[in-house]
This record gives sequence, C-alpha cells and structure tokens, in this order.
Amino acid sequence: MRHDAGARILEKQSWGDYHLLRFESPAMAAEAGPGQFVMIRTNPGGDPLLRRPLGIHDAGDGRLEVFFRTAGRGTALLAAKKEGETLDVIGPLGKGFRLDGPWKGQAAWLVGGGRGIAPLYFLGRGLKAKGARVKVFYGGKTAAEVPIADKFKAAGLHPAVATDDGSLGFKGFVTALLKRELADGAPRELFVCGPDPMMERTAAMALSRGLPAQISLEAIMGCGFGACWGCVHRIREDGRGHWRKICEDGPVFAADEIIWGEG
Repeated sequence: MRHDAGARILEKQSWGDYHLLRFESPAMAAEAGPGQFVMIRTNPGGDPLLRRPLGIHDAGDGRLEVFFRTAGRGTALLAAKKEGETLDVIGPLGKGFRLDGPWKGQAAWLVGGGRGIAPLYFLGRGLKAKGARVKVFYGGKTAAEVPIADKFKAAGLHPAVATDDGSLGFKGFVTALLKRELADGAPRELFVCGPDPMMERTAAMALSRGLPAQISLEAIMGCGFGACWGCVHRIREDGRGHWRKICEDGPVFAADEIIWGEG
C-alpha cells in the first residue's frame, strides 16, 4: 500500500454520468493487480471526510485508470476534476482476482453490470496476456450505461452487451444473456462484479453447474485497509458464516464462500 498525494491527472473522459480518469503514479501502477482498488480523497478540504473506493480499471507504464459513475457528492467532486490537477490516492488495496495455473487456450468469461465493469478491463487484459480466450458480458439498463463496450472490443476482449430496454445488444438482464450462453457450453471460470442482485444470480448459476466463479464485492468503506470494520460481509469458512472485511479479506471471494442477504 502506498500513498500518493500528487497523482497528476493525465486524461479525463466522460459519458454522461460515467467517467474515466487516467493518472500518473508509477509506484502504485507497478504493484497493482486486477481486482484491487484505490481510495481517493475527493476534496482536499476534508468535506466529504471519507475517501471513495474505486476499482482499478487499468494499470501500466506508470499510470492507473479508474472508471466510475457519479453517485453522490464525493463522486461528483471527483468527476469535476480536470486534466493537470492532482489526486490524493492510497493503494493498491485489497486481495484481487486469482489467476492460478496455465490459461493458454482456456475460456474465461467476465460478467459486469454498470459501474461494476470497472475492474474487468484490467482483468481481461491480464487473462488475454496469459493466452486465455476472454469474453465479457457487459450489462446496463440502457445503451448509455454501457459506454465503454468499444474499449473492450478494441482490446480483443469480445464484449457481449445486454441492456434492459434492448437499446443495445441483447434485450434483458445480463444474467439472462449469460444463462443463454451457458446452455451451449461453459468457460473454465467466471469472474463477476456489479450490483448485488446480479452477482447473487450469477453465483447461483455457477454453483448449480459446478462452475468456479470469483465475485468482487462492493461496499461503502471508511478506511479501505481494515481498521474501521465498516465494510463487513458474511463469508463461509469451515461450514460456518463469519464476518469478514471486504477491503482487507477481499474484495474478491469465491462464489461458494459468499453468504448473501446477511451483509
């Protein structure tokens, strides 16, 4: 974990309520792994007091990217930042996705919804570098909520888009598209991040088929490194449920470890 109080913003892109910031932080970029996150102070004046946790969208060449949606005052302040300004960032934090064993020629399916798509780009690039055949299931309510599908396509990550209203791609929930595709065959593993209901349904599909799945949980965080116990979730260990900190023990857990509806 490192603290960079002068991470300079190199590039900013916006699509309505969705935003991407690329900033310079060589030490963090060198340490970052897919599924980890950073904590960003949105206002140097201390209001809001708490930093905002954002999944690392991409990292490399001394730079990190975050992709997020404006959801409140903190993210609105972050969205108002301009190129050339600096960010106060702590990271990389958490335990990310595990990419054990050889992946050459193996199929990996990544499932994301809305802002939950953020860490899956970095993950997809990592899997592709290992020789995996990557497919990304990208869901949103409308076409406006899947603004970076072309970025995944340009990286060779084969996005399959689903929108609730049918304005782009498959009409319906991304889980319905996933269910349809699973009828024709399954990947070696699923990797999932998005709204809790979508992740819970995806985990259930994976478990019913004996398909390994890694789920990246989201939570409101106070500190981001395990001191405040503000982001706990029930996790199954040795057949029993235990409260575990998403920021420190996760955010990524195996699907069969997560107890839904209790935190």
